[in-house]
Amino acid sequence: MRIERIEIRHTKMELVSAFETSMGVETYEEHIIVRVDGDGATGWGECVVEEAPLYSSETVQTAWHVLRDFLIPGVLGRKISRVDDAIALGAKFRGHRMAKAGLESALWDALAKAKSVSLSKMLGGTRERVPVGVSVGLQATPEALVKKVGQYLEEGYRRIKIKIAPGRDIALVKALRKEFPKILLQVDANSAYELSDVDVFRAMDDYDLLLIEQPLSYEDIYDHSKLQRKLKTPICLDESIHTLADARAALELESCRVINIKPGRVGGFMESVAIHDYCASRNIPVWHGGMLESGIGRAGNVALASLPNFTLPGDISASKRYYKEDIVEPEFVLNSDSTMTVPTRPGIGIEVLMDRLERVTVRREEFKS
Repeated sequence: MRIERIEIRHTKMELVSAFETSMGVETYEEHIIVRVDGDGATGWGECVVEEAPLYSSETVQTAWHVLRDFLIPGVLGRKISRVDDAIALGAKFRGHRMAKAGLESALWDALAKAKSVSLSKMLGGTRERVPVGVSVGLQATPEALVKKVGQYLEEGYRRIKIKIAPGRDIALVKALRKEFPKILLQVDANSAYELSDVDVFRAMDDYDLLLIEQPLSYEDIYDHSKLQRKLKTPICLDESIHTLADARAALELESCRVINIKPGRVGGFMESVAIHDYCASRNIPVWHGGMLESGIGRAGNVALASLPNFTLPGDISASKRYYKEDIVEPEFVLNSDSTMTVPTRPGIGIEVLMDRLERVTVRREEFKS
């Protein structure tokens, strides 16, 4: 496939409700949508950067710059037969994994469409449905959290993840366990704690959690190994895992017993599959995280999560969980068994609704060979 045209769009989509974590409160989600055209095929990808460098050091502005000035010129006009070709062209540029993942995901979609196969099959997926859960932001009170979780359980979600922060942790877990003693429950700290907070997490050992996600620093692996040795509950690493090498280090140090894979964080589907395969070889379960993607990114997430070692429910909620109106059809819906159906049409398996995409576009730039 010869890459003839690439377009990037800075989008801003209003959330159904404010989403609060230990890093702050979001009311809008700003990402970059990437479109690649070549030989009659169009591929779509989503760069999951945010406006501020909170979850990641990358932002909309930095990713736009790296895509426009380095990554896109490297592939525009070139013949790409495999995604490996494009990855090799951008390998000399250090870091900027979210920018790279946005372009890579669009290329995966275009190449899968050119071959008339679904992205799931192209990545090595084996399932028609994937188990999913819902992520619940920090609520004002334990009572408010119980009410919110009850609503999601009524919608059909069977696994609940709650955000926690220092001073807003044990009481939340305790309230949920009292009201819902049997639900699949996990917590996400988003790097908000220190090793000296070990007693907080020891107390959580009594509440039958699936896992504790990223309790310590966003770049730390070593201190997590110290914390994990003191806990019964599995630690899951998210922000600390940027590459396969990081995953190997974390497992060698026994810093975690579960890994969260997000394609944007690790630089794309290729690295995600490598981490998935390595964890499978070590009998370490993985699950798919979420970055409040639109239906474009969500479609890629579902395809990746169809690989066999994604054995824990992912943060791949239905479109309406975050957005009143998604920019794709069909929108993603929750099945009655708390799963999501894997698209089987070529590529990511959805259609982008251009009128809706236009409404949420802040700026766009086009590149032609």
